[in-house]
Amino acid sequence: MAETVTVRGTVATSPRHVEPEAGAPITSFRLVTNDRRRERRSGARVPEAPSNWFTVTAFDELAVSAAACIARGDPLVVAGRLCVRDWEGEQLGVTVEIEAEAIGHDLSWGRSEFTRSTAGIALPAARGCVAVAPSSLPDMPEHQGDPIGAGP
Repeated sequence: MAETVTVRGTVATSPRHVEPEAGAPITSFRLVTNDRRRERRSGARVPEAPSNWFTVTAFDELAVSAAACIARGDPLVVAGRLCVRDWEGEQLGVTVEIEAEAIGHDLSWGRSEFTRSTAGIALPAARGCVAVAPSSLPDMPEHQGDPIGAGP
């Protein structure tokens, strides 16, 4: 089965990045859905449905960017091909995997700073993208220049 899906959730494990000698870079991590709704009376966020767990795998440039930008606990939106695989071991099981085509921070939980990568220039090894909690944000001016004309 290979259906295209978009999933919103939280990074549950630290991303694992591998650059094999032959082949494309790969980054993978576990994503847990966190569907919640706001309760009208108390304003508390309560679970709407049981959580789902996905293994997210990214390849090539997306893998390099994901490894530099994503950390455990980050809220994300992931779009890609859904793959359901049966496996055998001590027990029988099923793994639900998303082969990512796009990954981004869920901006309903905070702000993210974007840095455009240029072909042939490696992203920094340290976490190059920052997801910021709303409570720690300074006041932002309404206009910070033209984002279209800012990059190559």
